[in-house]
Amino acid sequence: QVQLVESGGGSVQAGGSLRLSCAASGNIVSSDAMGWYRQAPGKQRELVAEFTGSGMLVYGDPVKGRFTITRDSAKKTILLQMNSLKPEDTAVYYCHRQRIYSGSHYWGQGTQVTVSS
Repeated sequence: QVQLVESGGGSVQAGGSLRLSCAASGNIVSSDAMGWYRQAPGKQRELVAEFTGSGMLVYGDPVKGRFTITRDSAKKTILLQMNSLKPEDTAVYYCHRQRIYSGSHYWGQGTQVTVSS
């Protein structure tokens, strides 16, 4: 099993910054895809940013140029630096890992990010 623990959410005014962290433990595989998704009220969960299983970086269009995802060399901790936040960034942010060879998905409990105008 894989456990994902997020931290760093909160409330900020538009234009501000937040940094999210996700620590993984358990049955970690270095080839896992790993990243962040978000879900706003009444909307579908969407990709924010992710390292694919082959190590490529993918960003969702709404956050390109404002958010940056990084990870440690052990591929156990991922960070999401969010700058120039907008009210439309308000959502619950979920840490995600996918076991490429089995297709299994693992999700964190989610952390709330609220951006006020």
